[in-house]
Amino acid sequence: MPELPEVEVTRRGFADAIAGARITAVLLGKPLRWPLGTAPGALVGQRVLAVRRRGKYLLLDLSEGLLLLHLGMSGSLRFAAALPPAGAHDHFELQTEHGLLRLHDPRRFGAVVWAQSEAAPAARKLLGGRGMEPLSDDFELARFASALKATRQNIKQVLLAGKVVVGVGNIYASEALFAARIRPTTAAARLGPVRVRRLHAAIREVLTRAVDSGGSTLRDFSGVQGDSGHFQLQASVYGRAGLPCAVCGTPIRLLRQGQRSSFYCPRCQAR
Repeated sequence: MPELPEVEVTRRGFADAIAGARITAVLLGKPLRWPLGTAPGALVGQRVLAVRRRGKYLLLDLSEGLLLLHLGMSGSLRFAAALPPAGAHDHFELQTEHGLLRLHDPRRFGAVVWAQSEAAPAARKLLGGRGMEPLSDDFELARFASALKATRQNIKQVLLAGKVVVGVGNIYASEALFAARIRPTTAAARLGPVRVRRLHAAIREVLTRAVDSGGSTLRDFSGVQGDSGHFQLQASVYGRAGLPCAVCGTPIRLLRQGQRSSFYCPRCQAR
């Protein structure tokens, strides 16, 4: 599933190119997870003012309202002056003066939803209750520490839930916990100030490195130009069960947490 780095890579791939463009046509394919929320024709003539990101959602600010885009489990966006005819898995097209934006989503778990504003019910339903943005000034150490102290869940599940900090998906949670030398089964409330500070820094460092590497491509993800991500090639623990830890040589272990795979080094990430 595309996580924060993949969504940010996608945003950067077309945000500047589409900014200021007038929408000339909107085409819908098979239904996605939720309805668009307005008639496609109502978007024609509007301008795309900017493209932002909130967690794993892309927000296209329009001259009237905004579009919220989610890539689902296997979705990807393409943006170009021209693209081949739409295929069976192409479910949304935004034709603009600057080029065509197309959502390709084989599983159709993605979404494109129009809302009058971020305060509108449709937007609040999708964006409400989400945690701090880890790559922004909003990600304050004191707030992070306070939120962790208030829960008895294990730290891996807290990171994945997105209520404390958004966008730290499975790969990046495993990598950040390794960098911070914290075992994924550790209760969040048991983390002291030193380990919380290490984890706070590790989350930012891992996500920044992932964005710079184009995200991770394990199966479906590619950027707006079709480029694959390469972060998975530099992972320290994720997907390396049984292989030696690059730091101490101890075999990396795999365990299941909430139906997700967690990878860790039993020596570097002592209890």
